[in-house]
Amino acid sequence: MTWLITGGAGFIGSHVVRAMSRAGERVVVLDDGSSGVPARVPADVPVVTGSVLDRAVLDRAIAEQGVTGVVHLAARKQVGESVEQPLRYYRENLGGLGTLLEAVADAGVGRFVFSSSAAVYGLPDVPLVTESTPCLPLSPYGETKLAGEWLVRAAGRAHGISTACLRYFNVAGAAEPRLADTGVFNIVPMVFDKLTRGEAPQIFGDDYPTPDGTCVRDYIHVEDLADAHLAAARWVGERDGGGADLTVNIGRGEGVSVRELIDIVLEVTGRKDVEPVIMPRRAGDPASVVASSELIRRELGWAAGRGVREMVESAWQGWCLHHPEARGA
Repeated sequence: MTWLITGGAGFIGSHVVRAMSRAGERVVVLDDGSSGVPARVPADVPVVTGSVLDRAVLDRAIAEQGVTGVVHLAARKQVGESVEQPLRYYRENLGGLGTLLEAVADAGVGRFVFSSSAAVYGLPDVPLVTESTPCLPLSPYGETKLAGEWLVRAAGRAHGISTACLRYFNVAGAAEPRLADTGVFNIVPMVFDKLTRGEAPQIFGDDYPTPDGTCVRDYIHVEDLADAHLAAARWVGERDGGGADLTVNIGRGEGVSVRELIDIVLEVTGRKDVEPVIMPRRAGDPASVVASSELIRRELGWAAGRGVREMVESAWQGWCLHHPEARGA
């Protein structure tokens, strides 16, 4: 069995490559190089340079590498950018997915795992977000993920492809420093970046209806997330060609407030004397978004095993590898 992992040189993709390779699965990476880091991919893993929008590249990779399953992670993923560039997001996220599914169906590949997002839910007003919580995305990014799920499931039913859609919550941490997130788009690296620049981290709103007034989120270690991909790949593998489908949340099922998270970051980085700056609320930020992890535990036997402090400590080691000046900031 050979798995094609699109976006496999990215932050999450490289962790999926690592987890699946270590579990004995043969993997091949497809990455267009737009944001991935080639050095993250092990030397013994084949890498195909190209886009999921390029049908010729896909057909050649699937045929030459003997691909029998796909884990699709390649996508644009910044909410703000998607509002500014909706055409690009629909073209790359949905157009690329459609092209990939056509290649998969024509080649008779019967296994497909899709990287989705909790952004499909929008502003859920529930204590725990289950897979049956209404999906009302607020951004073009979230829309492309929800429409992507529809397309994956429809193609699976029509062409006998077993599929799994994985709705990620907030991802942090690193399995090893070289695989760390090098972007400054998520809260943990954003706080690291502020501290490295000698600035105080920001909290957007402290008057929410939560225990300490700041937003509450569900954070998942990227290693746990990668293990969930492995479990999903094996689930669709057992149902190869049957057209079965599964959609699950990937979270810890525990909420952590922004202030609690920043306090952990300040402790780990040795900046306990720094006081965060309170900023006005950002439009569209829900007070609390926490995943129900019951379904994935029941269907895949998966549960998160790493805590928030471990996420922050491992992410900080990676940040310092890529930003040596951070330790002395």
